[in-house]
Amino acid sequence: MKVLVINAGSSSLKYQLIEMTDESVLAKGNCERIGVDGHIGHKTAAGVKVEYDASFPTHKEAFMELVKVLTSGEGKVIDDVSEIVAIGHRVLHGGEIYKVSSVVDEKLISTVEELSELGPLHNPPQAVAMRACREVFGENVPMVAVFDTSFHQTMPPKAYMFAIPYEYYEKYSIRRYGFHGTSHRYVSGRYKELTGGVHNLITCHMGNGSSISAIQDGKVVDTSMGLTPLDGFIMGTRCGGIDPSVVTYVMNKEGFTPDEMSNLMNKKSGFLGISGVSSDCRDIKEAAASGNQRAQLALDMLVYQVKKIIGGYAAGMGGVDAIVFTGGIGENDASIREAICSDMEYLGLKIDPKANDTRSEARISAPDSKVDAWVIPTNEEILIARDTVELSGLKK
Repeated sequence: MKVLVINAGSSSLKYQLIEMTDESVLAKGNCERIGVDGHIGHKTAAGVKVEYDASFPTHKEAFMELVKVLTSGEGKVIDDVSEIVAIGHRVLHGGEIYKVSSVVDEKLISTVEELSELGPLHNPPQAVAMRACREVFGENVPMVAVFDTSFHQTMPPKAYMFAIPYEYYEKYSIRRYGFHGTSHRYVSGRYKELTGGVHNLITCHMGNGSSISAIQDGKVVDTSMGLTPLDGFIMGTRCGGIDPSVVTYVMNKEGFTPDEMSNLMNKKSGFLGISGVSSDCRDIKEAAASGNQRAQLALDMLVYQVKKIIGGYAAGMGGVDAIVFTGGIGENDASIREAICSDMEYLGLKIDPKANDTRSEARISAPDSKVDAWVIPTNEEILIARDTVELSGLKK
């Protein structure tokens, strides 16, 4: 039973083909530069790599090329497209309408388009991709949408409301939604599989985009991203949470339009804006090691802000039993994990430096630590595939 998982962007189409009988990845890749000059990078489970330029005027042609590379040539992993029994789509924003993963129909696609104001960079291409996918694969192949926002829908109003006039929530649905929900759901579920679970869990998804969630008895009670993925703490190019007056002050001083200010906060801030070096944490660390004080400042800000959020969530939940790190930074950077967890004995957390020297799934807290700490690599694609199988009425 083979399920295709799609993560569409405005000019890209990332994919994984998963054999659900053993949850193995048969192939994965990316159709890039859609609408420009087109390029596909494809890799099979056997290690065969295929790369070539191709014409992708729209997402439809990208899907057609995807079918071609899966069924023919060196990268072939299936004999015919009919072997794909269902398709799962990652979708950014479901608003307050889609609180769980849902079967794709015209109403869902139209709603995703209507929610584009809340997810302007992601929702439009994801709606386009779902329509293009249906054109290429046919209407008989079931499709499921898995929303980044859905896992966070259990937050209580005291956590998701903003203290602006209530009418704007009623008129425009302005509230905290949270993102990376599929990742937070996967690692919290995986932690429960590994340990039996806990009452109060904090999951830290840290990468170019980052968010932290407070999870109580399996349900999110707070999360750091807000109406959009801009809120929270310092990220690759996003500023995270700032005094709202900074926005109006800079706009007035520089004469920026709302779109220009949004671009500054989303694409020119964060690690890049503070360091002036890069948006990549690896580059920042290298520059800091060479004596770049602004790069070191970016790292110090990251560690300090994450500490504050963890402490705040522990206070809000009445304690914390475990912390899980995931994402590109969370999974791979032992020194940042150690810095975040240092001086947290007041919470009962102690890190084992030797155990922390890992990039794999592992318990990294010391044997006598009262708070559990783990590294758990995220796997959003398998969760999307599982939801797709379940909602499509298929059996492994």
